[in-house]
Amino acid sequence: MSYPSKIICLTEETVETLYLLGRSDLIAGVSKFVERPPEAKLNHPIVSQFVRSDIEQILSLMPDLVLGFSDIQKDIARELVGLGLNVFVTNQRSLQEILDQILLLGRLIGEEEKATKLVVEFSRKLEDFRQKSKGKAPVKVYFEEWDHPRLSCIQWVSELIEATGGVNIFKHKTGSLAKERAVTDEEVVALNPDVIIGCWCGKKVETDSFAKRPGYQKVNAIRNQQVFEVDPAIFLQPGPALFVDGLSRMFSLLTTKN
Repeated sequence: MSYPSKIICLTEETVETLYLLGRSDLIAGVSKFVERPPEAKLNHPIVSQFVRSDIEQILSLMPDLVLGFSDIQKDIARELVGLGLNVFVTNQRSLQEILDQILLLGRLIGEEEKATKLVVEFSRKLEDFRQKSKGKAPVKVYFEEWDHPRLSCIQWVSELIEATGGVNIFKHKTGSLAKERAVTDEEVVALNPDVIIGCWCGKKVETDSFAKRPGYQKVNAIRNQQVFEVDPAIFLQPGPALFVDGLSRMFSLLTTKN
């Protein structure tokens, strides 16, 4: 049985997974937004942004597999399939689905044993943080993914918060579409989070700006100076980074509050 030997990764998480599986040699092209590991952007041609790709460059590299993520890349996938390429797009939204996706990728490249070992490691780490967080007073968290319009966090971030001793104040708004995560300042103030975490995709968080929003002066997170910025490369991609660094980073922030 033969396996793919030249893979285009249209998003970041599959790049990190292939490196962790010891198969970076399979990568033929990456997204311009790839950050993990740092050398990935230097080691491979940049062929894609998230919603746009250089189709001609991808074709010139003659890949035998293209990996994408989510419905947002459906148009890219459709075009590449129409040009005769093999395209595999996943739509993982929960921590369990992310682990399942790692296993799927391992099977696709003939590295199921390594992928299984990695998933077992991540699963144990996740359970360890859940156990460490048991018995602690829950910390109410507002995680902001974008400032204008205000967007709260997607499902996998919400689950990460809850695994490390927090309660996502917008747990009921974790859909995959941005409009499903839209929130208002009035809602934030009413729910009164203990911690505010900014993670704006593509730009630096202005942590001081939260205190200037209407009504936020009454919010516990503002009164106690519990406003933080976290790295989108860790928290906003549905892949290994959440387990490698995300769990410990979130636990540290919420433990500081306790």
